[in-house]
Amino acid sequence: MKDFYSILARSPLFDGIRMEDLEAMLGCIGGRTVSAAKGQTIFREGDPATHVGMVLTGAVRMVREDFHGNRSIVAHIGPAELFGETYACAGVEALPISVVADEDSRVLLMDCRRITTTCCNACAFHSRIIFNLLNMVAVKNLVFDQKIQIISKRTTREKLMAYLLDQAKLQGSNCFTIPFDRQELADYLEVERSGLSAEISKLRREGILKSDKNQFVLL
Repeated sequence: MKDFYSILARSPLFDGIRMEDLEAMLGCIGGRTVSAAKGQTIFREGDPATHVGMVLTGAVRMVREDFHGNRSIVAHIGPAELFGETYACAGVEALPISVVADEDSRVLLMDCRRITTTCCNACAFHSRIIFNLLNMVAVKNLVFDQKIQIISKRTTREKLMAYLLDQAKLQGSNCFTIPFDRQELADYLEVERSGLSAEISKLRREGILKSDKNQFVLL
């Protein structure tokens, strides 16, 4: 686990916690690492929402499927970022989403109840990690709110441009890379792939953007 301490130090969850306390802290909150091959399900829809996950290496995505099997990508999660924390903290009985490895990954799983309940040892770092977790849940809710604003646009073109403009702002450049291929982007925006591809082609012809696979330039 010590090989991943540099990743843990980057996470806001462990902000204010000394490196020398990490080993004791992980034991206190029931932290354990698991490996997941690309495409492997880490959390499955319907599983109890008891654990918080953190990506150590690789990446995962949160996916929701409706009754007819239509897939929507809720979020893409990279190193030092959390997944499942909103549902675990809310104490929902069953996860409404699945978490799938986007590539070969290593993740840290932590028992949410052991995070949010102060242990009998009265660890100095425990109140700090509770504060950090609550802050991250609040931030994640803002991210989900941003996605709602994007997918609530009326047309595929409006959804696409809202997403691309948001990514340009986030990455601080009009030239940026997104974490999705065409089908995945369509799933994220909750639109048909054919309509999405048609809109990208129109925007190219109109001189509004350039694109090459998952790389975009807003002109």
